[in-house]
Amino acid sequence: MTTPLRVVLEIGPKGKRVVAAAYEWPGLDRWGKDEEAALAKLVAYLPRYAPVAERAGLAADFAAQSTLEAVERYAGNTSTDFWGIAHVPSETERTVLAERDLERRIGLVRAAWGHFDDVTARVSAELQPGPRGGGRSRDEIVRHVYASERHNWWRKVGLRMDDGVRLTPPELASLRDEYIGLVREFNADGRPARTWPIQFLLRRTGQHAMDHAWEMEDRDLTGQQAARHAAPPS
Repeated sequence: MTTPLRVVLEIGPKGKRVVAAAYEWPGLDRWGKDEEAALAKLVAYLPRYAPVAERAGLAADFAAQSTLEAVERYAGNTSTDFWGIAHVPSETERTVLAERDLERRIGLVRAAWGHFDDVTARVSAELQPGPRGGGRSRDEIVRHVYASERHNWWRKVGLRMDDGVRLTPPELASLRDEYIGLVREFNADGRPARTWPIQFLLRRTGQHAMDHAWEMEDRDLTGQQAARHAAPPS
């Protein structure tokens, strides 16, 4: 039996970009220049998100959601138009999650973190430059993602730390556990994370990790480097 993949659409005020988000699957957000393009891109990324669902033990549930259902269209802000990233929570996400639903989404956020870590372990240190010749290296992306967690997600639930601290993997894992614990507390109390509902906070946490995991996969030079090393001398 198939069920619809429920999607919310955040529309930039100038109509430059639309973000389509499968809000029940944290990390599965894509943007396009209009609604049709955003939904088409989301569909194209379903196979790329499948490993996250599988890692969370939800592969069968994810595979069963083969059609899209837009459940809400709402206005974003100027950052929606500029970045193509969700910046405004939908009304759909303002509901306090039942414990079972919360734990399901926490599992998906943890799976997104795990996928990001796996990608960083296998891609090249230097990445394919962007169309204008720029772009972060792998290690710069890693630092950016961890810094964003500290500045943007953790602080919304009251978790603060010195910006100058360089986290070891065990320290990062411990702080992520503390963050998840605070998310559980806020949800149990029915409290938003400042202006963000807990559903939206989890969605954005997963989105940022997956967006940069996919970026690294797309810009990976491992195959090209291997081919150069294998080529016979001219």
